[in-house]
Parts: sequence; structure tokens; C-alpha cells
Amino acid sequence: MVDEVHQLTRAFSGLGGLGVDEPTMVSALARWRKQPEKRSAFRKSFTGFFKGHGEIDRCEEEYLLHLAAEFERFKNLMVLWAMHPWERDARLAHHVLHQAHPAAIVVEVACTRSADELLGARRAYQALFHHSLEEDVAYRARDKPYCNLLVGLVSAYRYEGPRVNEEVARAEAKALGAAVKSAGGVAGKLLENDEVVRILSTRSKPHLVETFKYYKEMHGKHIEEDLGKEETLHETVLCLAAPAKYFSQVIEEALRDGADNHGKDALSRVAVTRSDVDMDEIRAAYHEQFGAKLEDAIAAKAHGHYRDALLSLVGAGGK
Repeated sequence: MVDEVHQLTRAFSGLGGLGVDEPTMVSALARWRKQPEKRSAFRKSFTGFFKGHGEIDRCEEEYLLHLAAEFERFKNLMVLWAMHPWERDARLAHHVLHQAHPAAIVVEVACTRSADELLGARRAYQALFHHSLEEDVAYRARDKPYCNLLVGLVSAYRYEGPRVNEEVARAEAKALGAAVKSAGGVAGKLLENDEVVRILSTRSKPHLVETFKYYKEMHGKHIEEDLGKEETLHETVLCLAAPAKYFSQVIEEALRDGADNHGKDALSRVAVTRSDVDMDEIRAAYHEQFGAKLEDAIAAKAHGHYRDALLSLVGAGGK
């Protein structure tokens, strides 16, 4: 019986992982019929989630919220997967803007979608919420140092061809270096620099890759190493020039022990939004940065149908 209780405890709690193990729970329903002593042993072994309260083992309120969140992950993933990509992006952005979450999801939508995909998300946002994405960003982020950058990013319709003016890219690498030097590590100062905002919010992605290459040649560092604690700038630079590296880092943070619900939700978001786009590159970037296969890391942390859905989306067993 000890092993059975342990298995069910793992199934319910995830032991710090993601999701709950629904098949094990269903199996327990069948095997433990007319055996209330097993359920009692399960409650007594589940310290932290059940606590003695008079004649009963009371379920802690915090655990009820935890359990609801873990059951919700699979459902939420499937809803995201089924949505039209434009509606999905619009709803993701709206949720962030109206729930005081970090701006990273808006940066993702603005910087990792094609020009037409971003335009589609903006059209969906207007249809769903009767405001433009740009005006909501400008209003909701009005007190944030990254407001002008974020408005510029969501308003962009970037050139997507391959042509790059090398002379301009080199000049703008020099301008970025001057801005970094002028900011002197002062928080928020780079985000207030009009040249930095202009370059990041208007230039094509191939142009920015070349600009950042010249920056490294001139200054001996990758530009993200010189951005200090400017988190939104870090996210913007990576999303524009190295999205696979960015998303692999988001996944790693979601899989860490102690990740909060917002961090854990990122796992579903990335798996769904990147599955048909660049998941092969994300898997390669994850392995390069963290020395493990992405599918192995997910299998070790996630549980039940949620784990199975994630592994399908990241292409476990694929090339």
C-alpha cells in the first residue's frame, strides 16, 4: 500500500513539476473502491496539503488553488492550440496589459511574428477589445520606462527582404555603442534614447543581425552583455535577432523548481506558438545552452496528459 500511496501523492502534487498525472488518479479510483483506509493513508502522507483539523484531515486552501492551476494547464494548452494565431496573440497581449504582468509576452508577439502576422494580431485585437493594441500599450505602459519602445515594436511593419545596407548597419552599431556609453549603466536611460528605440522598432531583422555583428566587432562584446539590467531591451534584442535562444531560455525558466504560475504558463505558450515555426531550432538552442535534450527536460518535470501534449508539440522523437 505504501507504494500505491506514494504513486498517488506524486500524481496529485507533481512534486514541484508541471501538471498532474490524470491516468494514475483514474486508476486509483478503480483500485481503491470501498477502501477508505487507503484514502486516509494518502491524506496523512500528504503533509503540507492535508492537515489534521479535529476529527478530519483538512485540505489546505493553498493546495486547492495549486491543484486547480495544475489541472487547468492541459485545458489551457489545448485552447491556445485550437485558436487562430491572430486571436491567440491578441488575447495573450490583452491579458498581459490588463493583469500587470511583465511586458515580455508583448515583446514576443511584436518581435517574433512576421509583419503580416503582427498586423493580423493588431486587427484581431481591435475586433475583440474595441481598442487598438498600440493605444492600449501606450496607456497601460505609460508610467514604464519601456513605453516608447513597446509602442514602437507593436506598431512596426518591418521590411522582410534580405537586403541590408552594410554602411547603415555599421553606423547604427556605432550609434548603439554611443548610447550604451552615454547611459553609463543608469537604469532606464537606454530606453529613453530615441536612436535606440528607432533602430530596434523599425529596422528589419536581417539588418539588426548585421548591426549587432558590427557592434561586437567594434566593442568586443555582444550587445546584450552591455545592456545591464534593462530586461525589456534584453528580451527585444534576443527576440529580434536570436529567437530560438530566447525561447529556450524561457522554457528553462519555466522548468525550474520554484517557478511561479506565470513562469510555468510560459511553457504552454512557447510550445503552442512555436511548434509550427522554429521548434527544431529551439530544441537545438536548448541543448547547446543547457546540455540536455528539451524533450527529456519536459518529461522529467511535466505530468499526465499535459506532458504528453507538450512532448507532441516540441516534436519529441522527431529529427
